[in-house]
Amino acid sequence: MNASNQRPEPSSGATYRSGAYTGLLPWQVRECRFAPVGLGRRGLNPDDVYAFLDRVAVDMAAVYAALAESRRETARIKDALRRWQTDQTRARNDRDQAR
Repeated sequence: MNASNQRPEPSSGATYRSGAYTGLLPWQVRECRFAPVGLGRRGLNPDDVYAFLDRVAVDMAAVYAALAESRRETARIKDALRRWQTDQTRARNDRDQAR
């Protein structure tokens, strides 16, 4: 993910999430409703909307981080497989030349 799309991390080091926190599920996002602003104003309560957007952003950041980790792991496994295949081919060629 592009660093310009991320909110700066707190300077205290690692970010910790409460054990009681549960990630958003797609149906929760679809069904989320916001309270209207009262008394002569139109629209939704901005505090509710911003809190929800912050929660969505946290969950999206976690998904992107997991995806990046998965891609790194996939690349590591592919590289290991290529090295193993190369080693096996060399060993087979060495055996064939020894005959």
